[in-house]
Amino acid sequence: MEKERRLPKWLKMQRASGEKYSMVKKLVSSNRLNTICTSGNCPNIGECWNAGTATFMILGDICTRACRFCATRTGKPFPPDPEEPRRIADSVKTMGLRHCVITSVDRDDLPDRGASFWAETIRIVREVNRGTTIETLIPDFDGNEELLGRIIAAAPDVVSHNVETVRRLTPEIRTKARYERSLSVLSVLSSAGLRTKSGLMVGLGETRGEVLETIGDIRDAGCTVITIGQYLQPSFSHIEVVEYVTPEVFREYRNFALGRGFTHVESSPLVRSSFHAENHVSPR
Repeated sequence: MEKERRLPKWLKMQRASGEKYSMVKKLVSSNRLNTICTSGNCPNIGECWNAGTATFMILGDICTRACRFCATRTGKPFPPDPEEPRRIADSVKTMGLRHCVITSVDRDDLPDRGASFWAETIRIVREVNRGTTIETLIPDFDGNEELLGRIIAAAPDVVSHNVETVRRLTPEIRTKARYERSLSVLSVLSSAGLRTKSGLMVGLGETRGEVLETIGDIRDAGCTVITIGQYLQPSFSHIEVVEYVTPEVFREYRNFALGRGFTHVESSPLVRSSFHAENHVSPR
């Protein structure tokens, strides 16, 4: 795992401890919730949980896909828990969140890929937490526009779908997901008037030119928010890091993205999809 290796000095992670961290950990456990913070081995868990927030993960913690960068478990998922949306909503209220972020595993085993469950979760969270903004980090639903329409109808404040990597590396890094399909998903959501967001990892062997091309492709799909962060190998069974990208290069990517018209750009080594997510809710 990355933390067992010598990392560059700019990849220093905040210690996971403190009163708020303990509160979030206890709440997640007692309410039988899943978070991408733990399932994805997020390096920012200390910073986020210390701040009293977390990214909830619905539809269980077992994914039907096996992307080579992701630490989430792969296998045959359990049936969706009908009480999970209510537990998420109650937890958001207990934590007093002004902005909540929800993601999910891929559920290719379900006829609607989990789209109806997503819509129900958004509805209940909004019903219980008036005034709380909702950000959803969704799978691609196989690019099915009818299923995407259920997310559009639920109208979360921000909809995120990650491209993850450059076009050339997508077949090697992601299973089943396709670069052009992800761009199409973002375009459908953006065309419907939703505030859209996407993210990508660097350090997987891409060139700077490919990163700039990907940033442009994401903007052309209608996105106004982008996150760019360093890939960190979750375990020795995952794809290896090719390069630790310097903070100077991340600043170059940020400036390029701003120049292409993005209104919010998070670009630094430890950035992840929900990093500083509360800042991404302003109107288009």
